[in-house]
Amino acid sequence: MTQQATDFTLDTAAELAEREQGPIEGRSPWYLAWRRLRRNYVALGSLVVFLLVVIACIGAPWYAEHVAGTGPNNTHLTDTITVNGEQVDVISAGGTVTDPNTGQITIKPVTVLGPQLWRADGKYVLGADTLGRDVAVRVLYGGRNSLLIGIVSALICTLVATILALIAGYFGGWSDWGITRTFDLIAALPVILLGIALGAALAINGFHHGPINIESGSLWIPILIISVILVAYVGRPLRGQILSLREKEFIEASIAQGSGPFRVMLGELLPNIASTILVFFTLIIANNILVEAALSFLGAGVQPPNPSWGTLISEGQERIRTAPWLTIVPGTAIVLTVVALNIFGDGLRDALDPRAKVRIEH
Repeated sequence: MTQQATDFTLDTAAELAEREQGPIEGRSPWYLAWRRLRRNYVALGSLVVFLLVVIACIGAPWYAEHVAGTGPNNTHLTDTITVNGEQVDVISAGGTVTDPNTGQITIKPVTVLGPQLWRADGKYVLGADTLGRDVAVRVLYGGRNSLLIGIVSALICTLVATILALIAGYFGGWSDWGITRTFDLIAALPVILLGIALGAALAINGFHHGPINIESGSLWIPILIISVILVAYVGRPLRGQILSLREKEFIEASIAQGSGPFRVMLGELLPNIASTILVFFTLIIANNILVEAALSFLGAGVQPPNPSWGTLISEGQERIRTAPWLTIVPGTAIVLTVVALNIFGDGLRDALDPRAKVRIEH
């Protein structure tokens, strides 16, 4: 093996030993995956972009209190700010203007304050919306809600899918049949239509059954909806992988040594699908953020006045010609976050298993 080829791969302990000119040392698969991942600068750069978005959204309360001086839902319909030494209305009055000379009546449209990127005080740097609310503050708070929903729903979805896949793949029989048919039923329905149906049903009265009481407008409603409608897209490929592992010799050896089902699933099967679960979790976050944005845009996700990137686009679509930043800014935030997560997820998949072809399709 040439030095150039060794620099390019470094995928096995033997190649690492040749590069370092030392004895062959045992290297864990996670160490080798890290060696592959840290050479993928595009994936690492995408991770940095995503972390910067997360940090900016986490700092939304500090920005609102110490820089913008307003909250995400505070309206400023009659306020003015100083721009280049002049007092400018945050929301113009509009109405009609009559020319005293000709008597001609001119309709003056209502306008909102545009982006003030040059303002040193940090107020209205991305402009105001139709209620006089600071767009920058609402984008940051909307990002907090969108990221919270995307990450928490991905955690719940991945956890439930893993448990169901382990049960179905290991035990088989009626448990496998029931779980598989449930996955097929969920996957047979369009994701957005199913989300709209569930979201519209729960948006009015919430969810009140037994000890579970979720009020309407709670972020838990879109979190649980997205977790349910996407669980099949994670559970089905995991079940297939577990069915393949179930027939391996090391599983039979573990059972022959007296290991029970719980120990086999957690001690043998779960570690062998951990890399796949990690990749799915990374990719499903981006997918869930897109689903949340779509549901919120259609009124079945986050409910006003709580902001999210989807609701901000929905609120700004009516002023797309006169105030395009109301939709462009949250739309850009969604694209930046989702693209960064997808690129990092692809890089993570290639690092953990270069031969894997993990995809989330629906």
